[in-house]
Amino acid sequence: MAQSLKMEQRIGMRLSQQQLRFVKLLELNAPELDEAVERELEDNPALGVKEETHEEDTGRYPLFFAGNNDDDRPVFTPADESESLYDHLYAQLSERRLSPKVELAARYIVGNLDSNGYLSRSLSNLVDDMAFGPGIDVNDTEAREALDAVRSLEPTGIGAFGLRDCLELQLKTLPSGETRDDALLIIRDAYDAFIMKHKHRIISQLHLPAERVDAALALILSLNPKPGNALGSDPAEEANVIIPDFIVNNEDGELTITLNNRIPELQIEQSFDQAMANLERTAKGRPKKGSEFIVSRYNDARDFIRVLTQRQQTMMAVMSAIVKIQKEYFLTEDVYRLRPMMIKNVSELTGLDLSVISRATTNKFVATPWGIFPLRFFFSDSIGETAEDGNAATNRKVEAEIAAMVEAEDKRHPLSDQKIMEEMTARGYDVSRRTVAKYRDRQGIPVARLRKKL
Repeated sequence: MAQSLKMEQRIGMRLSQQQLRFVKLLELNAPELDEAVERELEDNPALGVKEETHEEDTGRYPLFFAGNNDDDRPVFTPADESESLYDHLYAQLSERRLSPKVELAARYIVGNLDSNGYLSRSLSNLVDDMAFGPGIDVNDTEAREALDAVRSLEPTGIGAFGLRDCLELQLKTLPSGETRDDALLIIRDAYDAFIMKHKHRIISQLHLPAERVDAALALILSLNPKPGNALGSDPAEEANVIIPDFIVNNEDGELTITLNNRIPELQIEQSFDQAMANLERTAKGRPKKGSEFIVSRYNDARDFIRVLTQRQQTMMAVMSAIVKIQKEYFLTEDVYRLRPMMIKNVSELTGLDLSVISRATTNKFVATPWGIFPLRFFFSDSIGETAEDGNAATNRKVEAEIAAMVEAEDKRHPLSDQKIMEEMTARGYDVSRRTVAKYRDRQGIPVARLRKKL
């Protein structure tokens, strides 16, 4: 094989170590940043915390905190530590007189309940899982006894294999009567018509008078479709608390922005400062043994402080630009005051690169007096022109209009997406039926058929 030499010219861009560090810090949200600073303090002996100057100070000095005292600092309620669904069910099982094997099987079944209290696997599959997993060997009779024990626990409806089964379980526990029996008949023989909210089909299919069907439907609708939600079910979900990165307050018409973190004011440890000064004085001589470690740790600490400060300044610049553009919304809490805003608009105000702004707003949240919102909530494109004043409408305005129309509709004759589109067009919004459906779904509003009141 012949050998040859080849010269090639390439133009590229390579980020420095400090730039890479800045990008990584910028992508972190408030809790992640706190952890990153703690790790850096533990890993780098050259990095330290400035001593507190007031004895009454109880914490650290957060960077860019707007308040002057601890009373200004926001207090967030911790996750609920109440009894979980599983603990509640295990406690009930321990009071039942079950054989050891059946009780083990029942506890395994409880452990397989989802947050709604449903079982997603069939009983035969659960028997196989018990045998191959924890080694609980039960026959079909014992498995059925264990399942019946779980389904008899409170709250009623636990251990169902779906919504239909759950509703039937709850109805069976009620005293027998005409309305209860009619409700069971609807669930067993006219369930498809029930979930489609086709009352006329239920009447014709079961040959029941309208008054009895209305009473039975009212009873069914009073049941709990998610019995597992009556108690805390998943500790992981309970701990999934959103901690905002910013806090915006309206103080008599003046908006204040606070970076919500507990980061201390960092400094380079005095011993490393002195060591570096000694090294600089003896730089012309032979380097001392171990000087590489001192220089490396000193430079890392200095760079981290610089990058962290740059990160905080960048975050404040981005949030300040968002508040400036959306000032009317932050003053009024009126979603109709939201202006069209893109990343390029923030870039024009801050002079920052689009990628920097994108990283600074991804997975970040802001707390306002009326709720916590992701920063991306304030970004929206314009949708046509309004007919009244010619101002560009945002998708948030369109969503608010759709929600208001659905709220005011006749629930016996709910508006279809086509009707909503026609009404929006009459109001001056240039939207398609598909756009209406997308914004409706985004707000968790069901289709017209499911909004119909029986």
